[in-house]
Amino acid sequence: MPRLNHFHRRQNRTVIDSLSLRRSDRGIPSGIAFQHKIHILKHLLTLLLLLLAFELSAQELDMLLVNANTYLSADAGHSEAAVGIAGDKIAFVGEAQKGAKLLKADGNIIDLKGKMLTAGFIESHGHLIYLGYYLMNLQLHEAEDFSQILKMVEQAAKDKQPGEWITGRGWHQDKWDKKPDDAIKGMPINELLNQIAPDNPVYLGHASGHMALVNDKALQIAEIEASTEVIGGEISLDNNGDPTGLLIENAIELVLPFTPAYSNEDLDQALRIGLEECVKNGITTFVDAGSDAAYMDVMEDMAKARELPVRLYVMVSGLQQSFVDKWIKRGPAIDLYNGFFTVRSIKLSADGALGSRGAWLLEEYHDHHGHFGHETIPMKRVFEVSKMALANGFQVCVHAIGDRANREVLDQFEQAFKLYPDVKDHRFRIEHAQHLHPDEIPRFAELDVIASMQGIHMSSDRPWAIDRLGEKRIKEGAYVWQKLFESGALVVNGTDTPVEPINPIACYYASISRKTLEGTPEEGYEADQRMSREQALQTYTELAAKGIFMEDKLGTIKVGNLADLTVFTKDLQKIKESEILSTKVAMTIVGGKIAYQLQE
Repeated sequence: MPRLNHFHRRQNRTVIDSLSLRRSDRGIPSGIAFQHKIHILKHLLTLLLLLLAFELSAQELDMLLVNANTYLSADAGHSEAAVGIAGDKIAFVGEAQKGAKLLKADGNIIDLKGKMLTAGFIESHGHLIYLGYYLMNLQLHEAEDFSQILKMVEQAAKDKQPGEWITGRGWHQDKWDKKPDDAIKGMPINELLNQIAPDNPVYLGHASGHMALVNDKALQIAEIEASTEVIGGEISLDNNGDPTGLLIENAIELVLPFTPAYSNEDLDQALRIGLEECVKNGITTFVDAGSDAAYMDVMEDMAKARELPVRLYVMVSGLQQSFVDKWIKRGPAIDLYNGFFTVRSIKLSADGALGSRGAWLLEEYHDHHGHFGHETIPMKRVFEVSKMALANGFQVCVHAIGDRANREVLDQFEQAFKLYPDVKDHRFRIEHAQHLHPDEIPRFAELDVIASMQGIHMSSDRPWAIDRLGEKRIKEGAYVWQKLFESGALVVNGTDTPVEPINPIACYYASISRKTLEGTPEEGYEADQRMSREQALQTYTELAAKGIFMEDKLGTIKVGNLADLTVFTKDLQKIKESEILSTKVAMTIVGGKIAYQLQE
């Protein structure tokens, strides 16, 4: 049995002596004093046994990480402390030599050789199965112009039978080197798609997920015409009044039911591909921003089988009220299957995206006179779901990008909060909060609403977003991270993958530089709104954990927390800004197990 060191023995003796002296000085009768001493000794003995038990349990370390630049937390800062793991928890933080003495006989010491060690990174907003689907289909994000996309579709058509669908995702017209000659309002049309794939329906999803380009074959299958009515969306028309194949916001839903249904095997494959991308990118917890019944089932099945390599925090898709009702009846599912599966949020979408001009604005688009975007669901529904959630222990997370959408959603939240004043810890969120009217910025902190933002969106969107909003609105309320921090709001970070690559290093770089990934402009866009390096790291760790009610077990490195850790090849907090994008994930540890290790 380990012995208490000299300091502990001397400290305990001093406590006993000082207590005895104080009691004697007060004239306590000797018999009572003796009984009191016995009582104190019993308590000290209990404390001693607890200390011994802790030291004994600490001798069961399975793994010890040494020689790292360790980021413990915002309060504790950096340290050279070694980190010991027992089972799925952090069981030791301290000197490497002491930790080595507590290692099991078959335990491992891993020398990190000066790499950066942090709490496991949390992707606060992404679409996991869609990430898998994206990698299983035509990947359009790297196309430099529309002609390259046409070549991909043409090649796919050669490998398909007539009538088979060709699907892909990731194009973004504002990232092309040049726009098509026949573009309408900067957007592509389907005339050339019709020529290269006349016998195959084609569906090409925009990077944002809020717009799609389809060919005439797909329009025919879905029976879409110029006169087809769409609420909360738009069928783009040419100068002759004919559909161009461009479907915006809810108009997408007219075609999606006709696209190929994924089998359970497809869902499983997509999920596994997405999970593999997570661990390769240092993600230990993934917040899935809206899953339907089929997606939820395959996730939960994998969780039951103990096959998830990362933790999932899943939002219930609010597209179907029956699915929401099912979960309300079931109640929140928290830390199921050894802590790898949680469902306690409902996801709604209040508007579209800036790229598709679907974000709902207070004033007209700077580059589209008379257009204000789209309210994709009635605000009454946001209010009703918010009440239902507050009454049943659920969090509500609402997609809102435009300033009007953010204002309206905050209004609905505020009304619902007044009806449930006893619910103090709701942690409702607005997903994206991308463009805010100055009046709404302080309301996030006032209402305790979390701003779930994506630093990488600023990097990708800012070069063209000024065309949508104009300079004044960009400067006053677009991607205003620092204004939100200064107001006291909680800000969390993520990538919205597959809208953007899941890589958190690129997102971190965008957050602290306010530059594109090419490093422009040199001074950064609206540089006064950049995050500090500490803030950027917090938005992926401890603040992100608070955004999902898990700050008592994730987000910081301390004894008792879950052993979810991320190791980077370079110290993101100290290296030159120019070195950040060349940094890689060296290791991902989830629940005390190495889920990924870079081959050096």
